[in-house]
Amino acid sequence: MTTAMRGPDHGIPVIIGRDAELQLMRRLVVETAAGEGTALLVRGSAGVGKSVLLRSLRAEATGGGLTVLSAAGVETEQWFPYAALHLLLRPLDRTVEQLPPGHRQAIRAAFGAEQTQPEVHQVALAVLELLADAAARRPVLLVVDDLQWVDTPSRDVLTFVARRTHGHAILLVGAARADRAEPYRWGDQADLTVEPLDPAAAAVLLDAGAPDLPPPARALILARAAGNPLALVELPKAMHGTPEQSDHLPLTRRLEVTFGARTDPTSPACRMFLLVLAAEPTAPLDQLLTVSSRLTGSVVTLDALQEATDAGLVALVDGHPEFRHPLMRSAIYGRATLTDRLAVHRCLAAMLADDPERQLAHQAEAAIGPDEDLADRLERFADAAQVRGKIAMSVPALRRAARLVRDPHRQTGILIRAAELSSQLSDRAHTRALLAQADLHGLGPVEHGRLMLVSDNAAFEPDEPHRRIHGMVATAAAAMDAGDRHVAENLLWRAAARCFFQDGDTATRAETAAELDRWNPDPDAPHTLTVRLYTEPYRHGRDVLRRLDGVGPAPQDGYRLHFLGSGAMVVGDFTHASRYLAQTAAIWRAQGRLGLLARALAGSWPRFYLGRLEQARAESEEGRLLAQETDESIAWLGLTATAALVAVTRGESGTASRMIRELRTSSLFLGMPFAAAIAQQVTGLLALFDGHAGEAYDIFARVFDPHDPHHHSVSRWLVAPDLADAAMAAGTIDRARELLAELPELASRLPSEMMRMAEAYCDAVLAPEDEAERRYHRALTTLPGGCLLIRARLHLQHGRWLRRQRRYLEARDPLRTARDEFDRLGARPWAEAARSQLRAAGESTGRRYANLGEQLSSQEMQIALLAAQGLSNREIGERLFISHRTVGSHLYRIYPRLGVTNRGQLAAVLAGGPGLVD
Repeated sequence: MTTAMRGPDHGIPVIIGRDAELQLMRRLVVETAAGEGTALLVRGSAGVGKSVLLRSLRAEATGGGLTVLSAAGVETEQWFPYAALHLLLRPLDRTVEQLPPGHRQAIRAAFGAEQTQPEVHQVALAVLELLADAAARRPVLLVVDDLQWVDTPSRDVLTFVARRTHGHAILLVGAARADRAEPYRWGDQADLTVEPLDPAAAAVLLDAGAPDLPPPARALILARAAGNPLALVELPKAMHGTPEQSDHLPLTRRLEVTFGARTDPTSPACRMFLLVLAAEPTAPLDQLLTVSSRLTGSVVTLDALQEATDAGLVALVDGHPEFRHPLMRSAIYGRATLTDRLAVHRCLAAMLADDPERQLAHQAEAAIGPDEDLADRLERFADAAQVRGKIAMSVPALRRAARLVRDPHRQTGILIRAAELSSQLSDRAHTRALLAQADLHGLGPVEHGRLMLVSDNAAFEPDEPHRRIHGMVATAAAAMDAGDRHVAENLLWRAAARCFFQDGDTATRAETAAELDRWNPDPDAPHTLTVRLYTEPYRHGRDVLRRLDGVGPAPQDGYRLHFLGSGAMVVGDFTHASRYLAQTAAIWRAQGRLGLLARALAGSWPRFYLGRLEQARAESEEGRLLAQETDESIAWLGLTATAALVAVTRGESGTASRMIRELRTSSLFLGMPFAAAIAQQVTGLLALFDGHAGEAYDIFARVFDPHDPHHHSVSRWLVAPDLADAAMAAGTIDRARELLAELPELASRLPSEMMRMAEAYCDAVLAPEDEAERRYHRALTTLPGGCLLIRARLHLQHGRWLRRQRRYLEARDPLRTARDEFDRLGARPWAEAARSQLRAAGESTGRRYANLGEQLSSQEMQIALLAAQGLSNREIGERLFISHRTVGSHLYRIYPRLGVTNRGQLAAVLAGGPGLVD
């Protein structure tokens, strides 16, 4: 908390007890001025001093020559999409016109210049470009206080920018109350938690502001304040005015009582002015005075403002009055009589006839009891806002409408609709709060289905999966019988997805599949194919895989393409999955729908098995960052597992181990066997590559144990080749054959690439010595053509077998093939194994071929490939959701690494494949 003293530089207030926090702030300003920006989220309880730290940061940055942009969330502004962002960026209005047309239009539309509103991430990318251009001229500091009250679209844009400040002279710092800050995650960097002052600092601050307190009063305030700086400053001012009954109140409420009591000595005109300001904090000053005058029946002048300023309740900022602390606003509003509050909202509504959105908000606040007519108007307003793409405006309108209707059934219907829209905004905390208000008694089957859909999206519950799946299937059946096929199909698809991701038991899978059969569905519909693959792949596999060849949904139908891609993926039909999910990702990428894009980038997993390691690396890394950003926790599990699998295959054991540790700390991990199986696979490969074959075998074998949490009834077959390798190295071939005994029969029922790959590979590697020659040749013939990585592994094992037979010359050819293919793919541990075997076979392998992925990060590889195709820096930035300046910086570093100077040369190098290295 500040005292009245000023520091020697830039007029920065002296802050007591915050040396470490201030040192961090200064360091961030210096680093940003040097071109290396970042983002910081400051958390802490009300009054702990977050705002004071932000003010100090602004002063420090101004003195350091940075452009400073600031804004604060206001509770009443949450109705209006992009309100906080508009305020924050207002000083850059002129530079918006310098943006390319698409970005310029997105920002103008977001700020109300257009009737419709763009996707939030189109706005976010445009804002990132705006800030990157501004930072190229002069470093930029963005400060956003009270994040807990920032409207959802503004919050999403800030989160997007916060994760992309690296490499720009942009520092983004936000503050949020500790009990409200959970939805705000700005990246992997640590947040700054502002704790209460220690006893010594608290005493210094109290004595600086109230040096003449009697010892008993001083001790009482120190005890009550508990190190809260705002309390240490404010409680002494009200030592004789705060009611005794406030002693039992929590500190925040006690401060509100204290602030409210400070209005008692002010004039009626001043108190009314303050109440109007509390009800409409962003209204122009002349409007505040006009409304106050109408309500008091006499002219309220600037004297009222002066009185409030002299009392320390408000400050004038850029010509507009603002409360000195948000608790003052809530205290003044809460202390007012109900009659006065209603009168203020009615008067504001009358004054805002030219602003129908704000007018309706105040009319809703002025309502007493049920008002069916106003509820109807709010619903119509929400309809119109939704049509214009302003979903964030629809949600609060529906929330208010629900309070105004008499019929509990209608009220619940409105709340469910609000929750559905809130879910579309990925505002899970708000969605759960809306659902908690809904009265579940007397719900019809369709409303119950809608409720279950939105609650499943708001908070995935990994516990008791069979109970949850059963409930979803029963609700889907009721919705279908009630005539709502859309709700029924969505619910059944979610139930079926749980059957795979949580590996439902045989009875649960059969129940889900039987409900679909009851509907007599179109056998070629994407929904039908997906549900059958999710639930009973061994029963329907052969038929569904045959049908996938003939299914062709509209090329822009992202949801149906995703159905097909995800269904093919979970049974290991790599080629179909890769194609469908690539199409899906392109659609969501073009629309800027990052949450859906993260899900579609799960297609990186089948690409791994098709040998496209670089593409799998780039997509899994991009996808897991987007999943983290959009809170797609299940997608994050799968993408992180894939990224770890790619990393271990590339020989990046440290990276793979770190990702597996991240996976295992997720609260969802043990309830998601599909991710647990891949994590176990990576762990086993780490042991195998480290020479611990016996340990690796035991790790892989757990995936095949139905009682082990890493077991998955379908995904286990992806681990079968690894189990075979470990068994061969550890001498546990007979045990491996027992674990894989089901494989041939199940592969005949589900002939996906995964199953055919596993059967062919294991049949050869685990063959008896007298059968091995024939089986290796058969395996190389029957192995699916696209499975490049496993084919190279089969050549390696064939060469090993030939060498063990002392057929050294014959062994060299398959070993050379394996070595060269592993080099091309970037699979270094296996490439080194092939070299070792070649040396043992009497051939010096010479230099190795370096994969380009060893020289470039995953994002650099993406940028290089897109640049080689002729895309401009801006086009690449739009494709990857980064600024064009970030693209330029990456290319500046990429060119010399690859020995090129332009895009044309880049294309030639990338087409040329790996080169020799020492």
